[in-house]
Amino acid sequence: MKMWRYVQRRLLLIIPVLIGVSLVVFMLTRLAGDPAAAYISDKHAGDPVYYEQVVKRLHLDEPYYVQYWYWLEALFQGDWGYSKTATMEVSEAIPYFFPATIELALVAVLMAILIGIPLGMASAVRRNKPYDHATRVISLIGVSIPIFWLGLILLNIFSYQLGWFPNGNRYDLDFSLNNEIPDITGLILVDSLLTGNIELFVNGAWHLVLPAVCLAFGSIAIIMRIMRNSMLEVLNLDYIKTARAKGVPEKDVIHKHARKNAMIPTTTVIGLAFGGLLAGAVLTESIFAWPGLGRWSAKAMINIDTAAIMGFCLLVAIIYLIVNLIVDLMYAWMDPRVRLG
Repeated sequence: MKMWRYVQRRLLLIIPVLIGVSLVVFMLTRLAGDPAAAYISDKHAGDPVYYEQVVKRLHLDEPYYVQYWYWLEALFQGDWGYSKTATMEVSEAIPYFFPATIELALVAVLMAILIGIPLGMASAVRRNKPYDHATRVISLIGVSIPIFWLGLILLNIFSYQLGWFPNGNRYDLDFSLNNEIPDITGLILVDSLLTGNIELFVNGAWHLVLPAVCLAFGSIAIIMRIMRNSMLEVLNLDYIKTARAKGVPEKDVIHKHARKNAMIPTTTVIGLAFGGLLAGAVLTESIFAWPGLGRWSAKAMINIDTAAIMGFCLLVAIIYLIVNLIVDLMYAWMDPRVRLG
């Protein structure tokens, strides 16, 4: 099957998955609280007439399946509801908060790849040696430590006690006061480079260190572990033994022959880790006062802001599906034996 037909079929399969996700989230948010509360300001609080108007407008006095139909219809028309947490429409809040989250997630996944893959490879090559034992202990710690605990420890030690890193936000307030923040892509590191503002780039990167390390730590451990196991399996295959028997240098055996095949299962983990980083951003952004989707959704949960919660869940589901599609395509590129059928 040609690549474009496979992509087309996978895109069509996204539709029932999203419908299923939307149904689950819709029912949970309806059972968790009153959706009309987000549309009632302090001025109209306690006004039964205004409350009834909101209920009628949102069709909340009708059965759940009717409410879901009207909500789905509004969703396709671009009306994702109103977020009282962000005091704006959800369709406006998502692009407003998304750049901060995607920048944090991209830096974290890049950090996880650059650290986890080399450590996993080195651990496999030095199997059962002190280096291997040390990395296995690190990976065990990485998958065991709760992300909120790690964030609080990093913040307390490196920010409050040592003062090496800032304790929150994407950049120092001095830049915003001086109107020096460019807004091209919404990504501070990218926009600062595009405008040649090296000072802002350094400052933004410095603010990213602690939250990115906190978010990436668990993924580093998982990628390192999977890469080690996959590398060990590949190193025991016949074609690797043949390459060694022919006198191929060990460096070429590892990097040219074994690494590519060992990366195939690791690619899946990396793709899933990226989606997991968006979910983990809820805790990380709340701890480090990072103004992204995670912090916004955490506040929305406290305020029972149903429209914001549903918007966030749908966005994460869409990203997960897109990442899985990209991972499958990378499979076919990395291993010609894989057929997209």
